[in-house]
Amino acid sequence: MTPTIEELLKEYDFDPSLIDRIAFRKHKQPIAIVEPDPKWPEHFARAKARIESAIGDTAVSINHVGSTSIPGLPAKAVIDIDLTVKDINDEASYANALENAGFHFLVREPEWHGHRFFCDYEPVPTNLHVWGPGCPEVVRHKIFADWLRKNEDDRKAYESIKREAAKASAENGEDVMEYNNRKQNVIREILQRAFKDLGYL
Repeated sequence: MTPTIEELLKEYDFDPSLIDRIAFRKHKQPIAIVEPDPKWPEHFARAKARIESAIGDTAVSINHVGSTSIPGLPAKAVIDIDLTVKDINDEASYANALENAGFHFLVREPEWHGHRFFCDYEPVPTNLHVWGPGCPEVVRHKIFADWLRKNEDDRKAYESIKREAAKASAENGEDVMEYNNRKQNVIREILQRAFKDLGYL
């Protein structure tokens, strides 16, 4: 199942009233941009192995996404993972197993491709995004990362907005959601250029 170009181009505006809050983080995730760590891919590989061990063939794909997946890009020291499962609505096939493997179930977002969000705290903070087959967001994340890997100007632009957003959020006592909102316009601009490069626009 492959998302259509129209689905890939559609923007989503976060609405907190539409989320189903399962739990809260045990502690706030630090918002600080650090220099690239060559061990980030190793941390992802270990988390991937834990996920595979926990849910087996329920996992369709497990991808390292976000800034820590892009060589040379400063980032928050947080590993982002996209997990695609066979049926996002069949929580019995993955939710408890992931929790037993150490991933804390925080949020359910039925209106955003059925997104489920888990996190882990040790040894490295990890955000685990769970999606169903053919989810446009999984493809958008890949397009964004692939573009940044090959486009130095946009990679530098993204690094700049990340540092600005982290500084402003820290000064204002904001959490990760506000930090992400501060980056949103630049992310969308970069995605537009990536989509044009692919002939989608």
